[in-house]
Amino acid sequence: MRLFLALLFFALPASLFAQELVRDTVYIMKARVVEVVAQETKQVPGTNVTGTYQTIRVEILEEPEKGEIVTIENDYFVLDEGDVLYVNHTLSDLDGTDYYSVVERERTTPLFILAALFIFVTLIFGGKQGARGLLALFGSFFFIGAFLLPGILAGYSPVLVSIAVAAVIVTLGSYVTHGFTKTTSAAVLGMIITIGITGILAWLSIEWTHLEGWSGDEVTYLNLNARGAIDLAGLLLGGILIGLLGVLYDGAIGQAVAVEELASAGEHLSRAEIYRRALRIGREHVGALVNTLAIAYAGAALPLLLLFYQTGDLNLGLTINREIFATEIVRILVGSIGLVLAVPITTWVSVRMLVSERRASME
Repeated sequence: MRLFLALLFFALPASLFAQELVRDTVYIMKARVVEVVAQETKQVPGTNVTGTYQTIRVEILEEPEKGEIVTIENDYFVLDEGDVLYVNHTLSDLDGTDYYSVVERERTTPLFILAALFIFVTLIFGGKQGARGLLALFGSFFFIGAFLLPGILAGYSPVLVSIAVAAVIVTLGSYVTHGFTKTTSAAVLGMIITIGITGILAWLSIEWTHLEGWSGDEVTYLNLNARGAIDLAGLLLGGILIGLLGVLYDGAIGQAVAVEELASAGEHLSRAEIYRRALRIGREHVGALVNTLAIAYAGAALPLLLLFYQTGDLNLGLTINREIFATEIVRILVGSIGLVLAVPITTWVSVRMLVSERRASME
C-alpha cells in the first residue's frame, strides 16, 4: 500500500502540491523629470570606472498612476529636468517591495521625424519609383513581422522559414518596384536560385565551424524566454539570408537590366556574347557590392572589434575562434559568396529569358 501511495505521489502533477507561483506586478509608464534632487560621481563597484548617480523626482504621464510625483534613484544614464523617459514600477507580492527604476529615454518623437524625413526625401527625389520602393520596403517588414518572427517563435525551422520569407520578399518587392516584366522575372528567378544556394552554403558553414548561435546577450535572453525551443544555429542562418537580401536585390536587378539593354542595343550579338559583356558589367558591380556588405557587417560589429583591441586580445587564432567573432566572419564570407554567385546566375537566367531564340543560332 505504501509503495502504491508513493508511486501515486510521484505520478501526480507537481502543480497539485506546489504553492501558487508568486509574480511581481510591473508597470512601465512614461514620465517627465521635474527635478534633479542630487547628483554625484561615484566609482562603479568592482571596476575602475566612474559613473553618475542621481536622485530625481518625476511626474508619471500615463495610467494607472498619471499625475503622481515619485522619487527615483538613477544610476543608468544622466537625466536633466524636462527629459521624458520610461520608468518601471515594481510591486513584489512576495515581500511587499515597492520601487521605481529608470528603463529608457523616450525617443519616439525624433524617430518619427527621421522616418518622415526619409519618406519625404524618397518621394521628392525618387518620384514614382521611390514610392514603389517604399511600398516594397513596408511589405518586406510586414512579411518579417507577420510570418518570419511568429514562425520561428512557433517552433518552425528558422532555415525553412527564412528561405521562404526571403523568396517572398524578393518576389513581391521586385514586382512592386519594377513592374510585371520579363526583366523583373529574370531577376527574381536569379535571386531565388542564389538564396537557395547561399542557404545551403550557410548551413554547411555553420556545421563546419560548429557555430551554435550564441552570438550575443540578446540570444541568451531569447533562448530563456523561449525555454530553449528555438534552433539558435538555424536562427543564425536565417539572419544571414535576410541580411543579404537588400544588396542581393540591387545586384540581380542591375544584371537583368544590363542583359536587356545589351540585347536591345546589339541585335547582332549572340547569347554567348551578351552573357560575356553583361558579366563584365557585373564584375565591376561585384566589387562595390561585396565591399558594401563587408563594411556594413564590420560597422555593426565595431564595438566587438574595439573590445578585442582594447583588451589586448591580439592572439589571432584564438580571436577568430571565439563564437561571437567567428559568427561575424561567417556572415561576411557567406553573404559575399552569395553576392558574387548572384552575378553569373542572374546573368545566365536573364540571357535565357530575355534574349530571343534566334540569337542561339549565332553562337
